[in-house]
Amino acid sequence: MPMSTNPKLCAVVAMDNNNVIGRDGDLPWRLPSDLKHFKRVTLGKPCLMGRKTWESLPFPLPGRPNLVLSRNADYLAEGAEVFTDLHAMIGQGFELAGKSGVDEIMLIGGGQLYASLLPHCERLYVTQVDTEVEGDAVFPEISRDDWQMSSKEGPIQGPKDDHAFFITVFDRVH
Repeated sequence: MPMSTNPKLCAVVAMDNNNVIGRDGDLPWRLPSDLKHFKRVTLGKPCLMGRKTWESLPFPLPGRPNLVLSRNADYLAEGAEVFTDLHAMIGQGFELAGKSGVDEIMLIGGGQLYASLLPHCERLYVTQVDTEVEGDAVFPEISRDDWQMSSKEGPIQGPKDDHAFFITVFDRVH
């Protein structure tokens, strides 16, 4: 595998019209079409997540390194590498991306990690779900001063999707 010399930290998120991303440790909607998009965007790339996001998954994400941040040094996550230090987790993400020749490290949630790491992200893959739901986890505001839309597709709504959605890519303005 060729080495990647300059991978970027990117976030991938699905949120409603009010930036809600979760409720009670789960997604507040069912969007199989977006889950396929999520897999395409993240496959083969290190996926960084918090403990609550890890626990919301039915199983470790196949085909990509799962890196989990927890405050509990004894926390076990079978199929993932656990970190108590944010910088160590990010460093491992960059090292794995470099070794496997991928150009992105994917931040996949949850709300606390997004808030902490958004200033360091270079690209956002945003699924804008066309609904407003109650929730307890939100994504930070995407400032037009910091981000420029690179692409937008949609509306998309497969037969099993709860709502229509748009997939938008934002790149950081430097």
